[in-house]
Amino acid sequence: MASNRTAPERSDALSPIRKLLHSSTLRNWLLLLIIWEIIGQLRLVADGALPAPSAILARLWVDWSDYPPHILATLEGASAGFLIGNALAIAAGVLFAIFPITQRLARGVNVALFALPPIAVSPILVITFSGMTPRIILAAIACYFVTMSATVTGIQQTDRRIVDVVRAYGGRQWKTLVHAQMRSAIPSILAGLRIAAPNAVLGSILAEFGGGGRYGLGVYLIGSLGRGEPDRLWGIGLSATVIAGLAYLLFSLLATRLTGASKAVTVPASPPATKAEKNPLVEAALITVSFALPFLLWGLLLSIMGTPAMIAKTPLGVFDYLFMMPNSPASLGKLAMALSETLPMTMIGMAMGLFFAFALALCSVLYPAIIRGFMPVALVTQTMPLVALTPLLVLILGRGPSVILWITVSVTFFPAFVTMAQGLSMVSRAAIEVPKAYGAGPVKQLWLVSIPASLPYLFAATRLAVPRALLGVMIAEWLATGKGLGNLLNQSRGYLDYGMIWSVAVVSVLISVLFYQIVVAIEHRVLTKRGMAPAQ
Repeated sequence: MASNRTAPERSDALSPIRKLLHSSTLRNWLLLLIIWEIIGQLRLVADGALPAPSAILARLWVDWSDYPPHILATLEGASAGFLIGNALAIAAGVLFAIFPITQRLARGVNVALFALPPIAVSPILVITFSGMTPRIILAAIACYFVTMSATVTGIQQTDRRIVDVVRAYGGRQWKTLVHAQMRSAIPSILAGLRIAAPNAVLGSILAEFGGGGRYGLGVYLIGSLGRGEPDRLWGIGLSATVIAGLAYLLFSLLATRLTGASKAVTVPASPPATKAEKNPLVEAALITVSFALPFLLWGLLLSIMGTPAMIAKTPLGVFDYLFMMPNSPASLGKLAMALSETLPMTMIGMAMGLFFAFALALCSVLYPAIIRGFMPVALVTQTMPLVALTPLLVLILGRGPSVILWITVSVTFFPAFVTMAQGLSMVSRAAIEVPKAYGAGPVKQLWLVSIPASLPYLFAATRLAVPRALLGVMIAEWLATGKGLGNLLNQSRGYLDYGMIWSVAVVSVLISVLFYQIVVAIEHRVLTKRGMAPAQ
């Protein structure tokens, strides 16, 4: 099989290491810092809510002796969670790709893990476990779904001819997996790890933010929120950003080194997907098990952990709380009111984030110079953990809907952009050359070849964005606006109303699962119609 490097301009869009070393990128960073310094010195944003970089560095110098134990504690939880979460994710992704029925059975558990609001479970984890365990668990959960989805997508999109060659030489399923499918999936897995690395830092800080432990950047941040010192908040936030950004850049470098010469240059000739006959009884059983499995595991884990009954709410306990108790109507009313405030912002923010991600991914092909100029800002918004970013945005934007949309778009668009851009970069050069030979321009090449060929990645990006948008809205509500599910969750924690805490968590998961299933249904319909392998 012939191979060749991807066009430089397209690999540039996915290689922050190269862009960082690019002279124009260094100029962009320098220009950004100069503008920021002027704005900060003149106090042009919210009367000093955006301090000058020089003021932030000066405060970092003064506070530097405080940082080492906090950074080490956050790194310990994030690193362990990253390793455990991604090991489980890759193993599960391989299992799901080889045996699609297992993916369908575990779909409810997978989406529930990704959609589970960390802010809802962190106080429960802190009470139930000791030491670093809550941070490790949340960091692992934050990594799992992204890497698992990337692994499944990469394996499923393996060129069918490579698999046929391995099997023609006597290779069975294991050898096919090792020599063909896993090698083909490496770019997708590394793209998932790039997103998972900042997520692990976020998970660890959220556990710290939820209570427990003396050290950690989350502990340091929450202890500094009430002091009215923007320079210190920015210092803590940027320290977390540097940690997450270095992790992101590390896996970007690995992706560049390992996948630069692994692109097929001929048009894939995979056979059209065939529509298998489905037994209605089997389908109904699969759907039932997929729906029931998260609830069964939920009750089983609570029983194994021995969590106190006052804190631990089983599925039946949540049902009793919402429907069978004397104050159930009032609880349902609070939940419905909060939901009516959260859902519209989630839909708007998700739509804006996906649109921005798609436009940015197309620009990475058409106008790579624009992407080089935009990437410094994009990397900062992606790698700065939500709980560090939110107080800073509140200082600048206030506590209205604008801060919710800003946070939701910022945490939604970048993972979607990475996945979409990865799909566009994987389109074979020979496939693009065909319309080009007939005089098609770059835009028409994208429309006729690149976008249709990368549809699996576009849908994968949408699946990733659905629960992430809800999480972004809830964290903004929790820390900033005083409305919606996030605020209800925060109030319930203060009142020790564990029934409402579990209810909010369950409702948020069910919403994310519903949106996810809608995306999967649309994906299945579109890809099957085009003869491509849909997600199972």
